[in-house]
Amino acid sequence: MCLAIPAKVLEISGDVATVDFGGIKKEVDVSLTDAVVGQYVIVHAGFAIQVLDEEEARETLALFDQILGGNVA
Repeated sequence: MCLAIPAKVLEISGDVATVDFGGIKKEVDVSLTDAVVGQYVIVHAGFAIQVLDEEEARETLALFDQILGGNVA
C-alpha cells in the first residue's frame, strides 16, 4: 500500500523544498512538479509528485485528522 500526504511548500532551493506536514517540516525533492512557495503538494517517498489545490489539500488533511483522532494539524 502506498500513502501520499499533502504538505505546504515553505521554501524552495533548486530541486529541494522545505515543506510543512502540519507542524513537521521536512525536505523533499520537487523536481517532478512545478511547485512554488505557498502551494500544497502530494508527497510520497520523499518526492513531491503533484501540486494540489489548497481546498483539496485541506479536505484531505481534515480526513487524516478524523482518522487519526485529532492528532493532525
